[in-house]
Amino acid sequence: MVKQTRKILLAILLGVIAFGVMIAFFTLEQSLMVAVIVLMVTLWTNEGLPLAVVSLLPIVLFPATGILSTKETAVNYANPIIYLFLGGFLIAIAVEKTGLHKVIASRMLDLFPNSVRGIIFALIITSGLLSSILSNTTTTLLLLPIALFLTEDVKLKMRFALSIAYGASIGGILTPIGTPPNLILLGIMNEMGMEAIPFVQWMYMVAPLVFLMFIAVGYILGAGVKNLYIEADLSNKTLTADQKKVVYLLFGLIILLLVNAPIKPYYNGLGLSEPGILLAAGLLLFVPPFSILEWMDDKESIPYRIMFLFGAGFAIAAAVTKTGMAEEIASHLMGFANMPMILFLLIIAAMITFTTEITSNTALISIMLPILYKVAEQTGMDATLIMMVATVCASYAFMLPIATPPNAIAMSSGAVSVKTMATYGIMFNLMGILLIVTIARSLWIQLL
Repeated sequence: MVKQTRKILLAILLGVIAFGVMIAFFTLEQSLMVAVIVLMVTLWTNEGLPLAVVSLLPIVLFPATGILSTKETAVNYANPIIYLFLGGFLIAIAVEKTGLHKVIASRMLDLFPNSVRGIIFALIITSGLLSSILSNTTTTLLLLPIALFLTEDVKLKMRFALSIAYGASIGGILTPIGTPPNLILLGIMNEMGMEAIPFVQWMYMVAPLVFLMFIAVGYILGAGVKNLYIEADLSNKTLTADQKKVVYLLFGLIILLLVNAPIKPYYNGLGLSEPGILLAAGLLLFVPPFSILEWMDDKESIPYRIMFLFGAGFAIAAAVTKTGMAEEIASHLMGFANMPMILFLLIIAAMITFTTEITSNTALISIMLPILYKVAEQTGMDATLIMMVATVCASYAFMLPIATPPNAIAMSSGAVSVKTMATYGIMFNLMGILLIVTIARSLWIQLL
């Protein structure tokens, strides 16, 4: 209790200090907002309070400080994107409950040679693909025990653990539901009245980046190892009746998303709501003939705390816009806006990537996206392009354990040291920045 009290007092102290510094440059309302954000980010980081409790604080603190009314704050906790996530997570629960993820992992490993490098690539790709439909936290927790079981060699354990953690972060951006920053981007685009990026178009845009990062990370983690071969018993390859039901649902969902996606100017799609499609697919799992999920048994697996976290992120974004802080910071970023687009994107990418190493990517992207929208609005730049670059960079932080949940899980396994993670991580950070900006400037700019 004493330790927890100290963490809470530290968060309050940092909030007060932030207010004292900000009041010299910004308005009272803006300074109070920064203080609240610093308080929340500190509590998220040092775990002084449970994540869900901290995520609900805006509903209390924003009205109390006059930043937003209760209604203006609470409405962010019912953003349609939250229900897209809920539908996706119900599917993820069914995948875990039926053990389908183990079959997928087993079959993926069969596609690669059982050399050390082959297993590294198998783990990276399996982790990445699963993270595109499951949370990267869940994926890492599920696969890490399998990876550590494959060998007793300490150095190989380290490489396998990093393969799963980095693969989960890399693959999480492959779909809009793969990682929280993606969903926050879609939610903020909806709030700003911007045209949403269709599910299939999103995947088409980021697939080259994910593929190149898979190859680069696999090659580097596999460098310097002897051509050892590892024998592992992963014989779980036969689908049960329940697993087949989930597979059928997944295929049906993918087909519906493909048909629903517009291909402009040739096809306008079905016009169905993607959050509605995902939620409907998740709810079908409770209904015959599926009957995979049962509310009394599975409701505990629904990550309400993450849903609250999304709500907090959207509330922070709304506060940044309402208080005019977005315009203030945007005016400072305007100084970089006259430089060539590629240099501006590099600055944004580097700023987001390395800031994410020490703070919540969810909170950071919630703050930055409204600001970047204002910069684009005032300069005539493509807002979607800039916001997309920032969003992807928020998931591509590989240096420190606190940067992403997969990093923290890999560290907690005891197989990875901070020094090792930072050594590999800085290489992958820089590689990610360069690849993201290059692909954004060459491919995304043509599609958005």
